[in-house]
Amino acid sequence: MSEGAMTDLFGPENAKDPMALYERLRAEHGAVAPVRLDGDVPAWLLLGYRENLEVTRTPSRFSRDSRHWYAWKEGTLPPDSPLLPVVGWQPMCTFADGDEHERLRAALTESMGRLDRRGIRRHITRFTHQLVNDFCADGEADLVAGFAQQLPMLVLTHLLGMPDEYGPRLVAATRDLMQGTDTALRSDAYVTEAIQSLVDRRRSAPAEDLASWLLDHPSELTEEEVVQHLRLVLLTGNETTTNLMANTLRMVLTDPRFRASLAGGHMTLPDAIEHVLWNEPPLTVIPGRWATGDTELGGQQIKAGDMLLLGLAAGNVDPAIRPDIGAPMYGNRSHLSFSGGPHECPGQDIGRAITDTAIDTLLLRLPDLRLAVPESELSWHATWISRRLEALPAEFSPRRAQFEFMEDTSGTTLSPEIRARRLPKEEPPAAPRLPVAVSETPPPVPWWRALWRRLLGRAADPARHEADQARQQDSGGRD
Repeated sequence: MSEGAMTDLFGPENAKDPMALYERLRAEHGAVAPVRLDGDVPAWLLLGYRENLEVTRTPSRFSRDSRHWYAWKEGTLPPDSPLLPVVGWQPMCTFADGDEHERLRAALTESMGRLDRRGIRRHITRFTHQLVNDFCADGEADLVAGFAQQLPMLVLTHLLGMPDEYGPRLVAATRDLMQGTDTALRSDAYVTEAIQSLVDRRRSAPAEDLASWLLDHPSELTEEEVVQHLRLVLLTGNETTTNLMANTLRMVLTDPRFRASLAGGHMTLPDAIEHVLWNEPPLTVIPGRWATGDTELGGQQIKAGDMLLLGLAAGNVDPAIRPDIGAPMYGNRSHLSFSGGPHECPGQDIGRAITDTAIDTLLLRLPDLRLAVPESELSWHATWISRRLEALPAEFSPRRAQFEFMEDTSGTTLSPEIRARRLPKEEPPAAPRLPVAVSETPPPVPWWRALWRRLLGRAADPARHEADQARQQDSGGRD
């Protein structure tokens, strides 16, 4: 692999337009192109649909175990490389093959299979209502920062067994380490510390959550294996679902085919999600696979120990399988967006459920939701593994907040006040401090917004308002 011929995936060309870069590489090199990563680390980027499938389906030739990597064996990768949180070997199923992969994968998939699918949708709906309540009175919102970036982590932390309070800080940390920034290692340490704290609690106090089920699985995972698999769910689940939600929302608000079809009932929201998965996958690139021996792929000579990157976005638009890129792909799930082979994403249906349920609930709450700026003003931020929408300004008619209800296991409808009195007695632990350069303190609420929300609360629940007033009088106004 000649260094002069390698294109930098951390360079400005990829940051500006990764899809255009992939097409240039396809024209120059064919289905497999030489690239380099941070620190001039060489790799092969798979651009062909068939080549991606061949690599994912033949682990004997292309292993998921990064210890085959010559840079790992020779110790040439710097210990502070931002690639390490993503490609450094860890004791989990994504870095294993054969019997070990089956053991670890079974623990993860069977534990995830215990999740109540209907219960997940109820929690998605509840968290969606909570987020919409925060901005519905304003008549405007950034649906990326205020919705798509927040909801997946709220759902995932709940499924893992973490307190909801962890969500906002984990959003910042997971996104930071997935992008391979200078603070990626510190963010990775923060996420791992938060999950280790959860595992420590669940060893002594099991509950109905993913952490407890992994600890109790017959595969007898070590504590480190449990921590790393929970980390895997959190990282990949949040990043992919956030991007899928943002991309689907943009299509719903800007593409007249989707808007008209959704309104007219000719195409379902799940159909729209699959279309987005074909054309704008949540991850553009997945690292990695490592050649177990010298081989040939797509006309390129691959050496033992070389790293290969799955080009999901490039493979999905490969002219060899999609000569007409404009043809609708409704109902077709043969895309590469969740990888393939034995390492295909086990949580893809949860990601679809979060996206489908959340957007459906959002549109029901705000039926006149519309883009607040011309589509040409939208901008994206691309890294070596993903391309994400930076903001999605939307506007709508202001509405009062809805104080949603939720059913308990007995089927009785409980108000938020009653549910608050029935919370577990266990005090939620304090979230560890965020090590990355992101503010932990939310911006102050403008005085006019605080007043507006207080008036809404008075209108929605006058009895509660009068009780609060009486309590303040009794305490001499000290509250």
